[in-house]
Amino acid sequence: MQVLVCSKPHHLELRHSDRPRCAPGQALVRIRRIGICGTDIHAYGGNQPYFEYPRVLGHELAGEIVEVADGHDDQHLLGKQAYVIPYLHCGRCRACQQHKTNCCQHMQVIGVHRDGGMAEYLAVPTSHLVVSGTLSIDQLALVECMAIGAHAVRRSALQADELAVIVGAGPIGMGVLQVARSRGARTLMVDTNASRLAFCHEALGAGAVANPQEVDMVEKISELNGGALADVVFDATGNPHAMQAGFDLAGHGGRYVLVSVVKADITFSDPDFHKKELTLIGSRNATREDFDCVVSLMESGDINASAMITHRAALADVPARMPQWCDPAHQVIKAMISIDAEEVQL
Repeated sequence: MQVLVCSKPHHLELRHSDRPRCAPGQALVRIRRIGICGTDIHAYGGNQPYFEYPRVLGHELAGEIVEVADGHDDQHLLGKQAYVIPYLHCGRCRACQQHKTNCCQHMQVIGVHRDGGMAEYLAVPTSHLVVSGTLSIDQLALVECMAIGAHAVRRSALQADELAVIVGAGPIGMGVLQVARSRGARTLMVDTNASRLAFCHEALGAGAVANPQEVDMVEKISELNGGALADVVFDATGNPHAMQAGFDLAGHGGRYVLVSVVKADITFSDPDFHKKELTLIGSRNATREDFDCVVSLMESGDINASAMITHRAALADVPARMPQWCDPAHQVIKAMISIDAEEVQL
C-alpha cells in the first residue's frame, strides 16, 4: 500500500509498505478521507510538541471497515463507514480511571505519537471506531476536529446568553464557535484574517467579528457585554502573544480556556488574575462524550463542518500541495485528502 511519511520538517515522501494486519481487538480500515489540521501543519513545519520523526501523519480519519480480527465479536462492523477516535489511552492511569481519557498519562495519539492515517489502510482498535449511517464520509473525517471545540466548550461550562470570545478563526476556533452557538451563547470571533472573519459571520453565524489590529478589543467586548469583559475567552490561535493577550479580555469571574498548545511559556499578571478571580482552563483532545455531541450537532445542522473544506488533493499530490496549504496566501480553512484521486472534487 501507499504511505505518506513526514521524514523530517518540510519533507513528505510517498513510500510503499505492507498492508497492516489486524491484531486481536483491531479492525482494518480502508482510509478514504484525511483532514489536515494544525497539528499536521506544525509537525510538517517542525514545531509540534510531543513529536518525533519520521512519522506518518493523519488523525482526522474516515473510511470503510474491511476486516475484523479473527474470533472477534465485531464482525457486524464489516463494510460500515466509520470515523476514528485517534486518542489511544491506557485505561489504567488516574486520569483514565476518572474518565478523563483525553489527557491519559500515557496517551498515544494516532498520527502524533504513532503512525497515522495518511495511508491506504490503518489497523485501529475496534473500541476507537464509531460507525455512522447518517453522516457523509467528509463529515465523518471532520468529527475529530469539531470534537476538540466541543470539549473546550464543555470544559468552560458555557451558559446560554453568556458572551464567548473565540480568538483564532481556524478550524478549531470555528468548532468552538458552532458548539457555543448551539448552547445559546452570544459569540464574538476574533482574528486578523478578514476573509475568515467574513466566513465565520456569514456561513457559521458568528454574532460579531473583530480584527484586533483594527479595533480596541476591550472596548469592543465591553460594548457587547453591557460594560463587562468576556464571560469566557477561548484561545485557538497557537500564538504565544495572542494567548497572553487573552487574559486581558476575560471579565471578573470569567473563564479563560487555552485550546491551543505551543512550544512556549505563557505568563500573566498575577494581581490582575486574582483581582478578576479568573479560572484558567487547559483543554486537550476530546472524550467520547464530545464526539457524540458533535455527531448529534452535525445531524441537526447546528455544525456546518462541510462548508469549511476549501482545498482537496489526492494522497500522492500532498507533498506538492502541503507547502501551499501552509501558506496563508492560499486561504486554506480545511484541506481534505482523498486516497483515491477519483474522489478529489469540490
